[in-house]
Amino acid sequence: MDQAKLAFLKDGFIFHLKHLSPGEPGKWGKMNGQQMVEHFTYSVRIASGRLQFPGVFSEEQTKGNYDFIMSENPFPENFQNPLLGETPGQPKHDTMQQSIEELQQELDYFFKLYEATPGLRIKSPFYGNLNFDEQVQLLHKHAVHHLRQFGLIN
Repeated sequence: MDQAKLAFLKDGFIFHLKHLSPGEPGKWGKMNGQQMVEHFTYSVRIASGRLQFPGVFSEEQTKGNYDFIMSENPFPENFQNPLLGETPGQPKHDTMQQSIEELQQELDYFFKLYEATPGLRIKSPFYGNLNFDEQVQLLHKHAVHHLRQFGLIN
């Protein structure tokens, strides 16, 4: 387990998001700040099994995707998630604070779930059945991607 990545997801990520304006555009992509926060919330729900999708890739593609997320290579700019439409949806919440609070609740649930269920593996529609360490790797990589997108980290 990479303790630095775990600590970042538990503490650092939300700290950075609190410095983001809801309507702020990214350096790339179509989402604004609040849309990105809510998008990431869905990713955490997938990682905790609260949101499920069928696999979207062949077994061979899933293996390649898995190898990528386990690497330290970043997601490319303008990476297109096949589960998302061309245009981001309107935010679910009225305020950025509400969106961040919901994300924090989902992260808390994620950590409690895996702590209470050692060895749990949850299926990702892109990367296969992932254990806690693999989910942390994926969520960290995804978080860093979006923080770079909005200029919150280099």
